[in-house]
Amino acid sequence: MKSAFLDYATVSAGDLDSTALERACPALTLYDETPPERIAARIADVGLLLVNKARITRELMEGAPSLRLIALAATGTDNVDLDAARERNVAVCNIRDYCTPSVVQHVLGAILALTHRFADYSRRVKAGDWGARAQFTMLDYPIRELAGRTLGVVGYGTLGRAVATACETALGMKVRVAQRAGGTDPAHPPGPPAIGVARLPLDALLREADVLTLHCPLTPATRGLIGPAQLALMKPDAIVINTARGALIDVAALAQALREGRLGGAAIDVLAQEPPVEGSPLFAADLPNLIVTPHVAWAARESRQRSLDEIAANVADFLAGGRRGRVV
Repeated sequence: MKSAFLDYATVSAGDLDSTALERACPALTLYDETPPERIAARIADVGLLLVNKARITRELMEGAPSLRLIALAATGTDNVDLDAARERNVAVCNIRDYCTPSVVQHVLGAILALTHRFADYSRRVKAGDWGARAQFTMLDYPIRELAGRTLGVVGYGTLGRAVATACETALGMKVRVAQRAGGTDPAHPPGPPAIGVARLPLDALLREADVLTLHCPLTPATRGLIGPAQLALMKPDAIVINTARGALIDVAALAQALREGRLGGAAIDVLAQEPPVEGSPLFAADLPNLIVTPHVAWAARESRQRSLDEIAANVADFLAGGRRGRVV
């Protein structure tokens, strides 16, 4: 039985140990990337398929009669037709809780960078503005303390809980959690009950939040979750952080809110189209206090190594007859 990893370079930049993966997967071929038009040929005789973001459709599965397992190098499953997999008796497994420290660091870093206006002050210093001042400091951009302010969390699974704990412990923030939208997703099982944490309707949470951080899956119920109406409810100095899925936010509405001063800042690590070959409203030069990063919140080397090891464990368990990490 052959194995193939279609987009290995999305996990490894040549800096990871693939020993466990190669041991678990028979006759493994590692493709750094696979253009969509070449997927069918590469999986035609594959039994174990490893993917991160490559899209696996019903048509592709129909052309791969040997396919027994799709092992995802991620938690999200929206790039795989799960209904087709069930119908064809193709197992699908994902990995969970592998990148929590990296995402927590990213979110905290983004909150601090936006609150202290690091990019704005650094740009002005390099432009010579500080040197031209009569006093020792610059107070052009407001800085606020985060202690006692409200963190609004949408998606209270492992990542949401970890970010909430870090913000509460390190920054002294109050935590509020949104009620779930549209039920649960098998790929993102809910965490334990939010004991001691208030769960609010989304609209109420948006009105209260000083910082909003998104950690929910992309489902029909959450697509476009934060749009013009929701942004209009937020405080004019509130900050939005998205490290989950790009399509959760209407980025045109977000850009307009930033441009018009109706929002204090945003840090966006994910876009609906990745890579953004068609650009994005967030790339406009006139948007204040905005950080856009290329889907790297999860990407600390240690987290990426854990992802390989977790995939290997899922594959080995599947071949032994188990259901580790299974969503189908």
